[in-house]
Amino acid sequence: MQFDALIIGGSFAGLSAAIPIARARRSVCVIDGGSPRNRFAAASHGFFGLDGHDPRSMIATAREQLQRYPTAQTLADEAVAARAVDGGFEVTLKGGGTLTAAKLLLAFGVSDVLPELPGIAERWGKSVLHCPYCHGFEYAGERLGVLGSTPMSAHKALLIAEWGPTTLYLDGGEAPDEEVRAKLARRGVAIEPARITALEGAEGTLSALLLEDGRKAAIDALYVAPPWRLNSPIAEQLGCVVDEGPFGPTIRTDGGKLTTVPGVYAAGDIARAPHNASWAASDGVTAGVFLHQSLVFEPLAA
Repeated sequence: MQFDALIIGGSFAGLSAAIPIARARRSVCVIDGGSPRNRFAAASHGFFGLDGHDPRSMIATAREQLQRYPTAQTLADEAVAARAVDGGFEVTLKGGGTLTAAKLLLAFGVSDVLPELPGIAERWGKSVLHCPYCHGFEYAGERLGVLGSTPMSAHKALLIAEWGPTTLYLDGGEAPDEEVRAKLARRGVAIEPARITALEGAEGTLSALLLEDGRKAAIDALYVAPPWRLNSPIAEQLGCVVDEGPFGPTIRTDGGKLTTVPGVYAAGDIARAPHNASWAASDGVTAGVFLHQSLVFEPLAA
């Protein structure tokens, strides 16, 4: 079946993009494998009108609402390849078969590459956190830490101190320079140089960091800034320009979320930094609107 638009990825960005296309009565299919980036978190905070809701429930509701439109479909599958063909694009599915469309919108998301520390993966999204605006309020006033993994870690510690007493854990890495140390001191941020060997705490909570010298540092939440990777090679397959940033790759787009390949749009975490659910949804709407308008106006210019 030929669609007006295929959307690869059905989380906050992809579903938000599909709505304006469906409301314009254009045919759209959202392909999604069911592994959103924020599946590790019990609640999504800061989202307009839905603060504190379960992100998986929010996605399920949005998918149900999209499916009420007669020209919209969702497909539980994974897109494994895509190529340009006459009249648009062809997408190959992991489950077999292909789909074609005039336009393509990439919203397949990114995955966080966590440090190889025992105990960190099972606490990700619970007591090991990335965004203070998403989770900081819930740990306000408690014992907070920032894992020193990049040159930006000290900057993050200066920010996290807004929510409570904070320690910058260098994890055996290089100490900040004198100017940065002075700023940390002004914000009341402590510095712990020792290497971390493990995280401790019951059932996803965090109670202590085990240090290489045998000490235990009491803590309730640890902020990290892990690098990310794109969840799919499709952008590169299509020839989209991908820029390498300090934390990971980002697909280059213009103000309408059009990539460097005509007819291919990108939205969500793959096409912006910084990230959160609200920005992903906003960018999805932008991409969906401009994709639809291209379907209207490009034929008139031919």
